[in-house]
Amino acid sequence: MTRTVPAALPESEALTTLRHEVRDFLTAEIARGTFTPGVDTWLTQWDPEFTRALAERGWIGMTIPTEYGGHGRTFLERYVVTEELLAVGAPVAAQWVADRQAAPSLLKFGTEAQKQRFLPGIARGEISWAIGMSEPDSGSDLASVRTKATRVDGGWRVDGTKLWTSGAHHADAFFALARTAPLDPAHRHDGLSQFVVLLDSPGVTIRPILTMSGDHHFNEVHLDGVFVPDDLVLGTIGDGWHQVTSELGYERSGPERVLSTFALLAATAEEMRLGTVPTDSRLGRETARVHALRRMSFGVAGALARGENADLAASVVKILGTGTEGDIAELADDVRPGADDSDEFGALVRAGVMQRPGFTLRGGTSEILRGVLARGLGMR
Repeated sequence: MTRTVPAALPESEALTTLRHEVRDFLTAEIARGTFTPGVDTWLTQWDPEFTRALAERGWIGMTIPTEYGGHGRTFLERYVVTEELLAVGAPVAAQWVADRQAAPSLLKFGTEAQKQRFLPGIARGEISWAIGMSEPDSGSDLASVRTKATRVDGGWRVDGTKLWTSGAHHADAFFALARTAPLDPAHRHDGLSQFVVLLDSPGVTIRPILTMSGDHHFNEVHLDGVFVPDDLVLGTIGDGWHQVTSELGYERSGPERVLSTFALLAATAEEMRLGTVPTDSRLGRETARVHALRRMSFGVAGALARGENADLAASVVKILGTGTEGDIAELADDVRPGADDSDEFGALVRAGVMQRPGFTLRGGTSEILRGVLARGLGMR
């Protein structure tokens, strides 16, 4: 029988040793007051100094080959490190997109010059990346993007707007998905291309989008006649759909689709143990769900490490994982209603509630991913 989600193999002794090394470091950093555990910190907590500290330990750019300044380690080793960072809610937004998907995309589709230019800085924790996909009228349906790239002397003129661009006000660059040929309704995925847009380029305007809590991590990025030279075209003109779906595979398959609220779950369990909030049987259910999803996510990581296609499996984990993350936030809110920032647990609860709407939207809505699953299973 074919499995939709590959089985997770036992963790090796070397991986367990690495896990404890990272865990000990993070425990010491929390005790030192370097950071306070948070919710959704791979998206919301930007700390370049902490990112550089991780890079100095070789925990960023782990899968980047040594000839490009990386460490040449395995996908599973990187998975273990990122899982530990997420479990404590460490401030990792400064490196997350660059390390998770920009670096693999550059390795897969980039020119030698692009790899030499960007990968060493990513591995040092000095170059940050954002995502240039979603638009005002094009979220999960990326084939409908309206950003247009027009051929000009020596490169391309890019015009359009990208929306919900997390961290763009801090990032150095993003891959902009743009239409380079007129839309053919019968072949909507044709005529798309990707460009490396440097976010300090003339014609780039970044405007903040504040959340209900007043936090700023989303942005609207306007591209008004931005010149992108030919040497910053990513991959092949017209092959953008293939490239961007490959990039989404990295975005959807990681442990952040399971563990964004793990620090909140752990804190809720501790508050129940101390008797400061009422006990609730849902704690056991959510703990069991996270345990199962971690195994599934580790199975996906193993498949990717073996070079296998794990697109369907990643979609399954994302649908189930982001739903669980939201349910954890709901549980915490129920046992500690009306939480505010007056104490550490209250701040975690408030952050979980405020971030919850985005869990099942980013990286492809659950509705879109169910369609992906249905097609992949031959049901539509």
